[in-house]
Amino acid sequence: MAAKHEEMSLLGHLEELRWRVVKSLLAIGAFAIPCGMYWQKIFDAAMLYPLRMSDPKPHLIFTAPAEAVMLSLKIALAGGLICASPVVFYQLWAFIAPGLYKKEKTVILPAVVGSTICFALGVGFSYAVLPFMIKFFASYGAGSVEPYFKASDYMSFIIKIVLAFGLVFEMPVLAFILTRFGLITPRLLVDKMRYAIVALAIVAAILTPPDVVSQLILAAPLLLLYGVSIGVSYLAQEKK
Repeated sequence: MAAKHEEMSLLGHLEELRWRVVKSLLAIGAFAIPCGMYWQKIFDAAMLYPLRMSDPKPHLIFTAPAEAVMLSLKIALAGGLICASPVVFYQLWAFIAPGLYKKEKTVILPAVVGSTICFALGVGFSYAVLPFMIKFFASYGAGSVEPYFKASDYMSFIIKIVLAFGLVFEMPVLAFILTRFGLITPRLLVDKMRYAIVALAIVAAILTPPDVVSQLILAAPLLLLYGVSIGVSYLAQEKK
C-alpha cells in the first residue's frame, strides 16, 4: 500500500513537472511569435550593435537558401526565451515549492524576482562586453584576411554568450536559496574558494564558445559573482 502511494506520488510529481514545462513552452512560444514577426528589427538592434566598434567592420552573409529563415527562427526563439524568463523562473520555483516546508516557501517570491533581475543584468552585461569581444576577433587577422561572418553562426555565438551571462548571474540567487535552506554557509563558500575557482573556470569553458577570450571574459564576472554570493549568503543566513 505504501509502495502504491509512493508510486502515485512519483507520478503526481512527473505530471506536475510536465505541466510546468508545458506552461513554460507556451510562454516562450507566445513571446516568440511577435519576436519572429519583427525579427529584422531585432536583428538590427541585437546583432548589428556588437559590430559598432569593429575595425574593419565584419560583413554578415548567408551561404544557404534557407539560412535567413533559420536565422529568423533562432531570433524568435531566443527572444521568446529571454522575454518569457520571468514565467520560466516562476514555473521552476513553483515546481520546487510543494516539497518545501512552510517556512522555506517564503523564499519562492524573492527567488523569482531575484532570478529575473539577475538574468536581465547578465543579458545587459553581455551586451556591454560583446562589442569588445567582436572588435578583438575582427581585428585579430586584419591585413591578412577580411572578416566575413555567416549570419547564422554569428547569431548562435551571440545567443550562447547572452544566455551564458544570464545563467551565471543567477549565482547570488542560488547562494541565497541554498543558505536559507541550510545547505551552505558563508564560511563554507570561503573555505572552498580554491575549488570554486577551478569549477568556475570549467563552467566558463563549457558555457562559452571554444575560444580563450570568451572564456576569460566570462570567468572574470564569475569570480566577482562568487564574492557577491558570499556576501548574499552572509545576509541570508539566520542570525542566532
